[in-house]
Amino acid sequence: MSYEKVAQASEKVVGTKQTLKALESDQVRELIVAEDADQEVLTKVLTAAETTSVPVDYVDSMKKLGKACGIDVNAAIVAIKK
Repeated sequence: MSYEKVAQASEKVVGTKQTLKALESDQVRELIVAEDADQEVLTKVLTAAETTSVPVDYVDSMKKLGKACGIDVNAAIVAIKK
């Protein structure tokens, strides 16, 4: 379901740095996080999401998440914008 949500989202941000910026600018409706991503890399973003009460949904694969975004590389996190 979440892969479909990512693929259908009209505006999304891929990657930890861009996602953190979008969270700080209050532009994020929901986060999609790959369970196989390095949790140390995601800690700052997930903390910011918790602080701003942005819902977080998990998917199983970085590779599939990247594919759902239409990119040819793995994606650890995707922000669906408001």
